[in-house]
Amino acid sequence: MKVSIYNLSTTDPAFNLAAEEYVFEALPRDRAYVMLWQNDRAVIIGKYQNTAAEVNGPYLEAQGIKAVRRLSGGGAVYHDMGNLNFTLITDAKPGGKVDLALFCQPVVRALARFGVQSEISGRNDVTVEGKKFSGNAQYVREGRVMHHGTILFDSDLSVVQEALAVKAKKLAGKGVASVRSRVTNLKPLLPPGTVLEDFRRVLTEELSRGGESEICSWTPADVAAIQKRQAARYDCWEWNWGASPAGTLKKSLRVEGCGSIEVIMSLEGGCIQSLVFQGDFFSTKEPAELAAHLLGTPLRASALLEKLKGLRTGDYFKGLNRKDLLQLLL
Repeated sequence: MKVSIYNLSTTDPAFNLAAEEYVFEALPRDRAYVMLWQNDRAVIIGKYQNTAAEVNGPYLEAQGIKAVRRLSGGGAVYHDMGNLNFTLITDAKPGGKVDLALFCQPVVRALARFGVQSEISGRNDVTVEGKKFSGNAQYVREGRVMHHGTILFDSDLSVVQEALAVKAKKLAGKGVASVRSRVTNLKPLLPPGTVLEDFRRVLTEELSRGGESEICSWTPADVAAIQKRQAARYDCWEWNWGASPAGTLKKSLRVEGCGSIEVIMSLEGGCIQSLVFQGDFFSTKEPAELAAHLLGTPLRASALLEKLKGLRTGDYFKGLNRKDLLQLLL
């Protein structure tokens, strides 16, 4: 089968995910497609996950890190410029079954060429010495499969822990929580002097093995079509946050001078459907009144701030300011 290869130079996660969708849905189905790409700092959310339960919202906002939902299932992953992403689009197996291991083999072969032994582990990981460096996911539709994976080459692993911190939160309902694993970067394991572009070249060769390959680039019409999909889906809060499955979040916060506050809220369409505050705090107004006031509000900083205008947070939780309340809710 002919293989068209796209080496994306863009680092906008919303554009790159839109490009995947465009190639999958709009380009000719008479060939396979390989895409290699990098994202600026972002958390990429699985289709069936509840974004609010997967990310440290205040941290992402403070650091300017985007949260973008993809078309495929699986868990949330952190991307930065030390991370390499790959996509393989081709015909699916009869019956449209998901076969993650098959599409992880090129990664194993690429590493072997550098003298590094790796193995496919669990349902969708590739590991070295028991440490994960690659997570993978698939989207199958109408006889075609889009397999994409992320490879930690030289990523800032400290940010991974902060961006995906969910220690104080529990999700119940239909949202799927990510499983945290021991992770590692590949760079320290590769021969000295190996840079990301070296690995990118070898991986491209392995992904396109067995086919007549050609290097392609976007036409102006391609870019316009991708940007249209980006604006309609991947740039939208309604997709990245609001499309989260219905579920219940339980979060807590202890603030000096206030005490401990626990919040239990149910979300649907990214909006607060029910809200309960409990804890050992003091108040001069009933927190239930504030909870009722916030019903129907999107779980989004700008929407919450607008809703809280004119209200004194300290009336409901003595010693708590608006910033701390937002931290608790988000």
